[in-house]
Amino acid sequence: MTTSPSSAAAEARRSLGARLRELRTGAALTVRQLGVSTGQHFTRVSKIENGVQPPSDHDIREWCRACGAEDQVQDLLATLHAVDSAYLEFRRESRAGMKRVLGAHTPRRYQQTSVFRIYEHNVIPGLFQTAEYSAAMLAFWIRFLGTPNDAEEAVAVRMERQRILQRGGKRFVVVLEEQALRTWFGTREVQAGQLGRLLELMALPNLSLGIIPLMREREAVASAGFWIFDDDLVALETPTASIQVTRPDERLQYARMFEVLKGAAVYGREARALILRVLAELDH
Repeated sequence: MTTSPSSAAAEARRSLGARLRELRTGAALTVRQLGVSTGQHFTRVSKIENGVQPPSDHDIREWCRACGAEDQVQDLLATLHAVDSAYLEFRRESRAGMKRVLGAHTPRRYQQTSVFRIYEHNVIPGLFQTAEYSAAMLAFWIRFLGTPNDAEEAVAVRMERQRILQRGGKRFVVVLEEQALRTWFGTREVQAGQLGRLLELMALPNLSLGIIPLMREREAVASAGFWIFDDDLVALETPTASIQVTRPDERLQYARMFEVLKGAAVYGREARALILRVLAELDH
């Protein structure tokens, strides 16, 4: 059974409350004592610990101060912010069209990021898509999510965002599964144009493109595609939600997974040869 974004967020609030309870009990404080120390009613302390009411940033800092756990502040704040904003539901965002979905919470992040680490297992990443490939892919999501048909505007958003590839001070480290080369959106011509675009992009000095071949011995398989923005944020998408990972320990796990996946990829001539082989197969 798949957990919905809203129920997962509720579970995350309960998990945060449990961590705060552990700090309190570890400091040998009762609920009432913590309430007095932090200047809040003991019933609110109880609600926070049970995930009924979310704490504020101020609550987290005061809680840690009262428990002598100031070293936990940053990790708990990151957890709180993740609970608040990790799950951006596609259906809610898409009521305003796919342009809103593609543009949500990303323009400033793209501008701020210096190093993009991108892993995709079954689709070409949006930053490297042709307009035709992007339009064919978005056509499905417009039908699936029942959004207003603003495909042209949504594709324009994606194409505009690609200008960042030419901007100085940005690096893109990309790992694709071979399956991403073989997933068709649109006609044979659309797919061929997309693969040709990848070959062109490989000439960019700020882009490293690795491809993990099918039927290759490897250490690990990731369950979903994900993007790492510097060391600050990990973003991934499910069929119903966009998920942001901000907790330091979780971000580290994704970074470690990315390095493992990089080790299974081929680069340079081998990667080009793999793309050319898939292109040749389109003719048959």
